[in-house]
Amino acid sequence: MEYWDIYDRDKKPTGRTMKKNDWILKDGEYHLTVLGVVCTPDHKFLITKRVDTKPWAPGWWEVSGGGCKAGETSRQAVNREVKEETGLDVSNAQGGYLFTYKRENPGEGDNYFVDVYRFIVDFSKEDLHFQQAEIAGWKVADVQEIEKIAKEGKFLHYDSIRQVFEF
Repeated sequence: MEYWDIYDRDKKPTGRTMKKNDWILKDGEYHLTVLGVVCTPDHKFLITKRVDTKPWAPGWWEVSGGGCKAGETSRQAVNREVKEETGLDVSNAQGGYLFTYKRENPGEGDNYFVDVYRFIVDFSKEDLHFQQAEIAGWKVADVQEIEKIAKEGKFLHYDSIRQVFEF
């Protein structure tokens, strides 16, 4: 069973935990998630397409990310998530933390902070190893292509992270 730390409004750990996806948070309580945007040296981005069996946003495009496990730092979580989802090791990559945004869903028990990272990685197709149960496709896209997908309403979190695609 995976557990997540519970944070207060100031993104400070409360010392309490919750079961993953067990939406019990009160208003003013949050869990922490991470997004790891992988960028090539020529400013193109690795994006993946969610499998159609996902209960939330099936078939949408996204960047790597997920929940921060209890006791795990944000940086540890983003390194783990990018590695699990793409096969790429970003632990020593150029780049790093950019910003945090917060989502509040009053009364739903699912409030969260999202720490957003961008890593510049020179990789080849052979370096990529995707989670087949999670990912239906992938591409290396430029900003214009990502904006086009976002305008179609099919890019997860785009409005909250669009600045990560700017240099």
